[in-house]
Amino acid sequence: MTADHTDTHPKRRRGRVHRTLRVTAYLLIAYGMLAYFLLPLFWTHYEHQQRLAGLPMTTLTAQGIPGDPINVGLIGDSKDVLCAMHEAGWYPADPVTLRSSIEIAGSVLLDRPYKDAPVSPLFYLGRREDLAFEKPSGRSADHRHHVRFWKVLDKGQEDRPVWLGDATFDRSVGISNYTGAITHHISADIDAERSVLSGDLDTAGMVEAKYQVTGIGPTVAGRNGGGDPYYTDGEVWILRLVQACQKRSDPAVTIPSPPATEIKDQIFAAIAAALGK
Repeated sequence: MTADHTDTHPKRRRGRVHRTLRVTAYLLIAYGMLAYFLLPLFWTHYEHQQRLAGLPMTTLTAQGIPGDPINVGLIGDSKDVLCAMHEAGWYPADPVTLRSSIEIAGSVLLDRPYKDAPVSPLFYLGRREDLAFEKPSGRSADHRHHVRFWKVLDKGQEDRPVWLGDATFDRSVGISNYTGAITHHISADIDAERSVLSGDLDTAGMVEAKYQVTGIGPTVAGRNGGGDPYYTDGEVWILRLVQACQKRSDPAVTIPSPPATEIKDQIFAAIAAALGK
């Protein structure tokens, strides 16, 4: 009896190990299906701008390195965009030239204002930005809000041009982690910068309505073209601008997203709060 017990015990132990491994494998497969296939399908939505579906949602540097993600969009022609950004207190960025490069260096080193300092070019759909704007934060150009825009559709679902952009906050000047070039380093919470731009435009009475479309997707450990970390709920807030610079006196209408997306955003807001501590 004792010999039989000794012989069967290792078998039972191996059986438990095999069952544990099978259960673990099934759980990993279920997790992978849920996290990478099913939930993204629930969160993906382009109901208000269907022609944006399938477009890339990350910019590229001149070297082809993934840059800042797309996180904001505007609806309106170029005059609407220029007027809205002016009314919101954002300045068109100077082009990158030898003179502007010297001026921005002097702004940083001497701590003097340069409200329309140039921004480094990024590329989207094979071309550099069509428009770039910034809003000073502090005295010099080492701290600033900025955004680049690309016109991606001549006519969207509202029969007006659609622009996509990458709003980020420059927190300091330093060295790129990838190329060694001098560059601005961005703050990690790019959703906060998206909110700054959206809030400025809304407060200025320049937005009729706003809604979300799917961007890069929820990201907690992203890296931009300079190697700076960022996190985002992965949504693109589209702002429908007023026409002919006719200001609104009431806040913009917020068009709701699908319930699954709104639940995802609430969960990610809690994650972002923890990441920001």
